[in-house]
Amino acid sequence: MEKTYVIKGKAESNWLLVDATDKNLGRLATQIASYMLGKHKPNFTPGVAMGDHVVVINVEKLSFTQKRLENKPYYRHSGYQGGLKTIMLKDMLKKHPDRVIRRAVWGMLPHNKLGRSLMKNLKVYAGNEHPHGAHKPQPVE
Repeated sequence: MEKTYVIKGKAESNWLLVDATDKNLGRLATQIASYMLGKHKPNFTPGVAMGDHVVVINVEKLSFTQKRLENKPYYRHSGYQGGLKTIMLKDMLKKHPDRVIRRAVWGMLPHNKLGRSLMKNLKVYAGNEHPHGAHKPQPVE
């Protein structure tokens, strides 16, 4: 019978810097979600918040095909009848480029209290500048 590994004490979390320039959205989101969950660590324990803080820069420079830009919709609903709103990917990138990566990463995290707490560890910036220099985030390839 296999025993479940339980981490003793508090898991240490590092700060990682991810550059999104010319990266594919889905592949980048899976990498970020893995870092946030802590799956890259040897003492990974499911259901425990032991992942790292991730800072994503240059989100406006993500790579998309022209067909994807024109045909990918994002939906939201107000809760009222007829309250379905649709925005296309190219418009979302113009108005709120950070929300594109947030939605992709959220889709790859557990949809429960753990996932909501992990989303607080994700910092997304459209440009090259970020205010987390004091944490000295390590760049990730």
